[in-house]
Order: sequence, then C-alpha cells, then structure tokens
Amino acid sequence: MKKKFWFLPSLILAAMLWLSGCAAPTEAPNPLTGTIWRLVSYGPAAAQKPAVPNVPTRLTFGRNSQLSGTFGCNSLGWPYSIQGNRITFGALVATMMACSDPQMAQEGAVFQVLKGTAGFKLDGSRLTITAQDGNGALIFEAATGE
Repeated sequence: MKKKFWFLPSLILAAMLWLSGCAAPTEAPNPLTGTIWRLVSYGPAAAQKPAVPNVPTRLTFGRNSQLSGTFGCNSLGWPYSIQGNRITFGALVATMMACSDPQMAQEGAVFQVLKGTAGFKLDGSRLTITAQDGNGALIFEAATGE
C-alpha cells in the first residue's frame, strides 16, 4: 500500500509563508544622519534672525536616535525619532553655563523649536525645522569641510 505525503509540501509552504511574514520590517533611512548641521537663522518664519556671528553651532542626528549639538553656549543631547516629515524630541539634557545675551537668546529660541514634535523639510543642503505651533523655525545648512 502506497502512503501519500501530500501534507509535507503543504506544511513546508505554510512554514515559509509564516516565516516571510515574521521578517523584521526595514526602517526607511534617516536623511538627517551623517551630516553636521550649522544654524543659519532662527525665529518666526517671516522674521528670521541670522545666527550669532562667530559662534560655532552644530546639530548632529545620530544613527542611535540621539541628537547632539551646541548653539553657542551649552552642550546638548536628547533622544529623537522621525516619522515621515515629523521629528519627536525626547527629554533634553544640557550643560547649564551662562553666556552672553545674544548666545543665550539664540539658544533659547532653538530650545523652543526642538521640543515635543516639530516638522522638518530637507531641501538639498538646507534643513528647516518648524515648531509644532508653527511660530518658530530654525534653518540649518550642511557643514562642509569637516
């Protein structure tokens, strides 16, 4: 008597389909990582102020979902996540140094935008981050020569 093993191919096919559905989803690449961003201007979108001259600024989006930077006075770091054209910022960690008024005003404006969830637009080497309420914006350019 000949036995039929029709269930074995079906079992293998079912296992393959199940395993293919269990594969980890791939994340879209983060377009902001791998670049050092320098602050160009800040403030209301219609009335941007230029970044304080001769004050080094730096914003870096790490591949480990950690953001780091300085905007003229303190060193900053905090977690972030990107979904579409939105960035959600976690709790800010910063040094607590006092600096000149222009630097402190610039840093304070940056803090107001880089909290909660903000929108962003990447246009070539220019990055614009807009506050959730739409009242403030930061414009960055990709640093060159570093």
